[in-house]
Amino acid sequence: MKFTDGAWLVRPGYKPHYSAEVHHVERDGDVLVLTVPTRPIRHRGDTLQGPLLSVRLASPLAGVIHVTVEHYTGQQDHGPVIDLEALPAPEVDVSTGPDFATLRSGDIVAKVGTKGDWGLSFERANGEVITRTGWRGMGYVEAEGDTAYMHEQLDLGVGENVYGLGERFTAFVKNGQVVENWNKDGGTGSEQAYKCVPFYMTNRGYGVLVKDTGPVSFEVASERVSRVQFSVPGERLEYYVIAGPTPKEVLHKLTALTGRPALPPAWSFGLWLTTSFTTDYDEKTVNSFIEGMKERNLPLHVFHFDCFWMREFAWCDFKWDPRTFPDPRGQLQRLHEKGLKVSVWINPYIGQASRLFREGVEGGYFLKKANGDVWQTDLWQPGMAIVDFTNPAATSWYLGYLRELLDMGVDCFKTDFGERIPTDVVYHDGSDPVRMHNHYAYIYNKAVFELLQEVRGDGEAVLYARAAHTGGQKFPVHWGGDCNSTYESMAESLRGGLSLGACGFGYWSHDIGGFEGKPAADIYKRWIAFGLLSSHSRMHGSSSYRVPWVYDDEACDVLRHFTSWKCRLMPYLWRVAHEAHETGVPMMRAMVLEFPEDPGCDTLDRQYMLGDRVLVAPVLTESGETTYYLPPGRWVNLFSGEVHEGGWHRGKYDFLNLPIYVKAGTVLPLGASETDVEYDYAEGVELAVFGLGVGERTETVIPAAGDRGMTRISVENQDGNLLFRLAGHVPAKWSVRLLPNLSAKAAPAGANECSVLAPTDW
Repeated sequence: MKFTDGAWLVRPGYKPHYSAEVHHVERDGDVLVLTVPTRPIRHRGDTLQGPLLSVRLASPLAGVIHVTVEHYTGQQDHGPVIDLEALPAPEVDVSTGPDFATLRSGDIVAKVGTKGDWGLSFERANGEVITRTGWRGMGYVEAEGDTAYMHEQLDLGVGENVYGLGERFTAFVKNGQVVENWNKDGGTGSEQAYKCVPFYMTNRGYGVLVKDTGPVSFEVASERVSRVQFSVPGERLEYYVIAGPTPKEVLHKLTALTGRPALPPAWSFGLWLTTSFTTDYDEKTVNSFIEGMKERNLPLHVFHFDCFWMREFAWCDFKWDPRTFPDPRGQLQRLHEKGLKVSVWINPYIGQASRLFREGVEGGYFLKKANGDVWQTDLWQPGMAIVDFTNPAATSWYLGYLRELLDMGVDCFKTDFGERIPTDVVYHDGSDPVRMHNHYAYIYNKAVFELLQEVRGDGEAVLYARAAHTGGQKFPVHWGGDCNSTYESMAESLRGGLSLGACGFGYWSHDIGGFEGKPAADIYKRWIAFGLLSSHSRMHGSSSYRVPWVYDDEACDVLRHFTSWKCRLMPYLWRVAHEAHETGVPMMRAMVLEFPEDPGCDTLDRQYMLGDRVLVAPVLTESGETTYYLPPGRWVNLFSGEVHEGGWHRGKYDFLNLPIYVKAGTVLPLGASETDVEYDYAEGVELAVFGLGVGERTETVIPAAGDRGMTRISVENQDGNLLFRLAGHVPAKWSVRLLPNLSAKAAPAGANECSVLAPTDW
C-alpha cells in the first residue's frame, strides 16, 4: 500500500499523521509505554484533538523487541491471531532518563529519544544500530471510505538486502518489490504466493515479523528506497524486531516464537511417485507404474493418489471410486507389502454432488453468508462449500472421514488448496473473515496434522501441504505449487523455496518435471537432479505422467543415479533434518544463510546449501552449461572428486552430474543402502573425508532412524595420520574414504577407532 507520491506529496484519498515526538514515557513493569503525538506539542492548546499514538515496547524472548502501535485502543479483536509459543519471560532491563528511554533484552536494545523529534532505534549491545524508525516512519493514515491504516518504516543501510516474506517466486532479493501478504492460488509464475509470511530478514543480521494474519503490505525499498514500509488496515500494528547477529540465530528466535518444524518420518525423504492429476489411471495403471519402477531397479518409497481416486464431481467425499479402485483396502495392503507408503489427495472443499454435502449443510459445518445461507461457488468443484474449522463439531466431522482412510491403510495426506478463502462469510467462532483468509491454511493443516500424530504417533506424521501462513512450518512438508515444465519455472521454484526457508520452514519440495505441461526429456532429467537433492522429492504432473520411461531410457538411469545417492546421503540428511526440527534452520539454505560474511553470497538464488556442508547448483540450461559460485576455501565435487578453490566457476555437465560440492574439512557419512531411506544409518557407513589439514579436527553425528541411539564421529589429522573415533552407537562395520584421492580402508570389526595415513598431496 503506497501512501506517498514521491518525496514530497501524498496520494489522493489519504491523510497521513506521523509520529512527531515522545510526550510522555512510563514504565509498566518490563514494558515501556510511550505517548506519541503526531504533531509537536508547543503549548497546551496543541494537546487538543488528535491523532495520538500509544506505543508499547516489550520483549517476549531474549534478543527480541515487541512493538505495539495503536491509534484507537478500544477496538475489539475478533481474531484470529498468530499462534505464538508460550515462553518464559526473559530478563529485561528498562531505564528512563532525561534524553532517552531504553529497553534491553539479551543482545538488543530499543532506544527512544524523549526530547526533540521522534526517533526509535534498535541497537546491539555494543551500540551498533541495527535499524531505526524516524522522520515520517511510524504513522496513522486516514483514507477515503472511513478506513484507516497503520504503517511503519524501518531503515535500510547501504548494501542491505531483504529476504523472505513467504514462498515468493519473484527475485530472491526483495528490494524494489511491492509484496502483498495475501494467500492466492496463482501458480509459481506470478508475484502471488501460496504461502505468505509477514516476516523478512536482511543481510545485516536481523529480522522483522509483523504480528497479523490479515493483509500486510510491504513496500521493500519501493516507496522510500532506503526503508522497508509495512502497513495494515485498522487501528493497531504489532511487530517484532529479532536480532541475530547471524541469519541462523534470527531463524532460531523466530521459530522459538512461532513454533519449530516437526520432524517428518525418515521414509518421507524417499522418492514419491504420483498418478498425476487429470491423467487416466486405475489400479492397473498404478500397478504398472510400481512394477515398471521395480523392473528397472528404480527405488520407490511413497505412492500418491491424486484427485481422481475419488469419483468426478464428488470431491471431497473421501470414498474411493469403485469403477477404478474396487478393492481399496486390499490395494493398500498390497502396496504396503511392496514396502511402499501411501498418500492420498484431499482438500477442505465439499462439492454439491458429494455424499457429504447434505451432512455438512444440516450439521452447520460450512462457512456461511451473513443471512445464514451456505457460502458456495463453482470455482473448482461445482457448488462447493468450505469446511469451517473454527467449529469443533465440523472439524471432528471432517477428520472422522480421514480417520476411516487411515484405518484403511492410508499413511498421509496431500492437503491441497486452502488459499481461495472468501471474506464475505461468517465463521462459527466469530473470527474476522479478512484476517482468517490467510490463517485458514494454518487451522486446516493443523487439524489434519494433529490427527496423523494421534493415529500414527509422534514422528510418523507428515503432510504434503500447499498453502501456509505464519507458524505453518510446524506441519510439514510443503511443496511449491503449480509450476510450468520449463527451466525458468525450475528457477522460480527454487527462489520460492529459498524464500520460504528464510522464514523458518524447514522442509520443502516441488513437482519434479513441472506440473503444467509435459517437460522435454532434458528438462525432466535436470529436474530429477534438483528434486532428489531437495529436502523431499516427488514426481508429479497435471496432464502427463512422470514415470521416467515415457521420456527416454536415459531418464531411468538419471533417476536411479540420483535416488541412489539420496539414499546414501540419508545419514547426513537425517542429521540436517534434525537440525531443522531443533533450530528452525531449513535443510535447503540460501547461500546467505550459511555464509553471511561473504558478500558474494548475498544475491545468489540459483544454488543453495543442502545442510551446512553440501553445495548444490542445479543445471538450468539445455546445453548443460552453468555458472556457480563457491565461497572461499577448497571444495570437492562429491561425484567426480574434482577440487576447486572458492570463486566463480563455469562448467558443462551431463545428466548424471551437476555442481555438487562438499566443503573441505568435512566428514560426510554415506549410508550403506542405495535403495532405502529408512535403515540403520550407522551400520556399514562409509565416512568420506574431504581434505583435512594437519592439526585440523572435524566431527559430525549420525542420528538413528529408530531407537538405536546416536553415533558421534570425530576425525583429527595428527601430522598426516588421520585418527577416526566413534562414540555412542558404534556399528559392527564401518569404513573410511579420503577424497579426492579416493583411497579407502575398512575399520576393524567392532572397533571404535581407525587410523588412515593421509596422502602428502591431500
